[in-house]
Amino acid sequence: MTDTRTRPTDETETTGEQTKTRADEQQRCPECGGPLVTDEERGERVCDDCGLVVEEDAVDRGPEWRAFDASEREQKSRVGAPTTNMMHDKGLSTNIDWRDRDAYGNSLGSRQREKMQRLRKWNERFRTRDSKERNLKQALGEIDRMASSLGLPDTVRETASVIYRRALDEDLLPGRSIEGVATGALYAAARQARTPRSLDELTAVSRVEKDEIARTYRYIARELGLEIEPADPKSYVPRFASELDLSDETERRARSLLDTATKKGLHSGKSPVGLAAAAVYAAALLTNEKVTQSEVSDVANISEVTIRNRYHELLDAEEGTIAP
Repeated sequence: MTDTRTRPTDETETTGEQTKTRADEQQRCPECGGPLVTDEERGERVCDDCGLVVEEDAVDRGPEWRAFDASEREQKSRVGAPTTNMMHDKGLSTNIDWRDRDAYGNSLGSRQREKMQRLRKWNERFRTRDSKERNLKQALGEIDRMASSLGLPDTVRETASVIYRRALDEDLLPGRSIEGVATGALYAAARQARTPRSLDELTAVSRVEKDEIARTYRYIARELGLEIEPADPKSYVPRFASELDLSDETERRARSLLDTATKKGLHSGKSPVGLAAAAVYAAALLTNEKVTQSEVSDVANISEVTIRNRYHELLDAEEGTIAP
């Protein structure tokens, strides 16, 4: 008897070799066997050796316009904005402008204005069709408002929006306010991005109390398993120095003071915001820059008493003797 069990394998290998041979033939000139190249300007495929035109009138799938720099390319591009988590529908829906003007900037007539008002109303209803989308719309609006007030970058807003979406998907909102969870998500995102803001700063722009923000932040960080390192006092220094209009030398000196304090364990159990503010004030004194404790207190939202206590400790640590 003849064993026929190897035939399918043989046939498969033969088919694969034939496919590979056909692919190679498509990349070679039928006359001389030379390599084929594509001339995108003429829409032709030609032989690189003998010049034979193998294919012509190819479809150009690029734009019909030309651009000579990045700004001109952006102006001529007709694609929409990229998707973003900062909008409840990720920016995929249509927005109808509130101004009653046409494409040429001319005012609409009374009948057209009534029509556009009805379209806006129905468009808004379709954009938020269920309670989850209405929840997202309110929360992401709060995140955007608070981030703008605190001067946080878009990356932090995007991260906070993702954290809030995860909390909503995992059903962590029952029993908690939308504003509280939104503020907690923004606080967590700012710390993850190493652009932290203090709880006092968040409380100043939020609609909830400080205790609720702290409690909600701890809850969502634990339930979502967020990896957030302890706040580094040095991460506050650039912002404080910038708002006080201090020099780079003062900022470097403040970082050096905090490094020394960390090595000697002075940072343990103390507010990172208070340490950063005291380091900036002490560095300004060491570099002979004029800044008062009151000015630093206003920028850091820390009491002058805290600054006085901490900056003495930092200077003593720098000199090698820690004050009792």
